[in-house]
Amino acid sequence: MTNTGMTDISDKDVTRRTARAYASVRFSPEAMKALINKESPKGDVLETARVAGVMAAKSTPSILPLCHPLALTKVSLDFRMDDVANIVHIESEVVCMGKTGVEMEALTSASVAALTIYDMMKWKDKSIEISSVKLLNKSGGKSGDYIRA
Repeated sequence: MTNTGMTDISDKDVTRRTARAYASVRFSPEAMKALINKESPKGDVLETARVAGVMAAKSTPSILPLCHPLALTKVSLDFRMDDVANIVHIESEVVCMGKTGVEMEALTSASVAALTIYDMMKWKDKSIEISSVKLLNKSGGKSGDYIRA
């Protein structure tokens, strides 16, 4: 019989778990200029995306079936704007002391931040592209550390 429920983590040790995830948002030159000049009628795009990313990390078990609820101790998002390539680079970092990792929380955080940027900038350009959602690294737990090559 296959396991179709939440994984039993009751025998795992509590350790410090960290994960960093990435997403990118590509704009037309006109939309990037509007973002840089803070022209969105919805307000401050990157600060709103930051709050959305934090909320998303905290809400991950409500969004993803079978994901354990965790007491997160840190969620942070950094944005780097590349006005030559017209890309916003998003990095999310999530930390907790727990029995299971925070990879899904970090990935959800970066993804929702990207979606928020799209939502707040679609007035200028509907061809905005979200891509490259990926785990950058994780630490803690029995499986050990992971660092993307």
